[in-house]
Amino acid sequence: MVEDVPVDRLASLEATAREIRREVIRMTCAAGGGHPGGSLSATDLLTALVFHELRIDPADPARPDRDRLVLSKGHAAPALYAALALRGYFPRSELATLRQLGSRLQGHVDRRKLPCIEASTGCLGQGIGMAVGMALDARLAGRPSRVYAVLGDGECQAGPTWEALMAGGHYRLGNLVAILDRNGLETDGSTEAIMGIEPIADKFRAFRYHTVEVDGHDFRQILGAFAEARRTTGGPTAIVARTVKGKGVSFMEGQHSWHGKAPSKAEAARALEELGVPPEGTAP
Repeated sequence: MVEDVPVDRLASLEATAREIRREVIRMTCAAGGGHPGGSLSATDLLTALVFHELRIDPADPARPDRDRLVLSKGHAAPALYAALALRGYFPRSELATLRQLGSRLQGHVDRRKLPCIEASTGCLGQGIGMAVGMALDARLAGRPSRVYAVLGDGECQAGPTWEALMAGGHYRLGNLVAILDRNGLETDGSTEAIMGIEPIADKFRAFRYHTVEVDGHDFRQILGAFAEARRTTGGPTAIVARTVKGKGVSFMEGQHSWHGKAPSKAEAARALEELGVPPEGTAP
């Protein structure tokens, strides 16, 4: 299940993801708070959605037949904000206001603040429920809209997640795609040590989801999974994306301590250098 992606398209997605990661570091450092680890693990998934898969239009964000993206793991807001800004939904300069008083960029996404946010999330287990409702509504209304929900693996320890997933399978929602950012870590440690969720792919299958497993940092695999989901019409699809917490920044990778901790200025400079931004004062 690997999509045959043109080399230039693949390079464009990789470059965009790298820029989103840079913005995640800048935003959380400036705010002095936020969730860099889970934002970085979800960056490639969100890049593939916003810049390739979703049928959306920044010039008409409320068009009725648009696809919907629900960030069920709402704490990964920095990555989604950066993606939407780069896509043209709002000025990129606004990213610097993350978590500031009066900013539209709240610590968790808020649909009342930005027209491109489909659901206010952050209370884990609720976003997927809203996504199921959107998918059912689209089918009843005869709209071609597809609904994509990005979940966290810690979120799969919450009961409401499975009640919602059960409904998606029961109603055979072929326009629903649940994407699991399976980085294996949550606030206090590994998911398997705190409350194990494996075998997670088998659980999705038991809930009547056509389930595929991918490397969540390989765009060919990600786009291949999206294509397979579009071909699956008899019910919902679940994509289990194996990812790395803090992906792209060596000292954050695989460290649960970076779940909700902002980098200092020195740490941000180091992270940005790893992401290809020269240190200040360095000649171009």
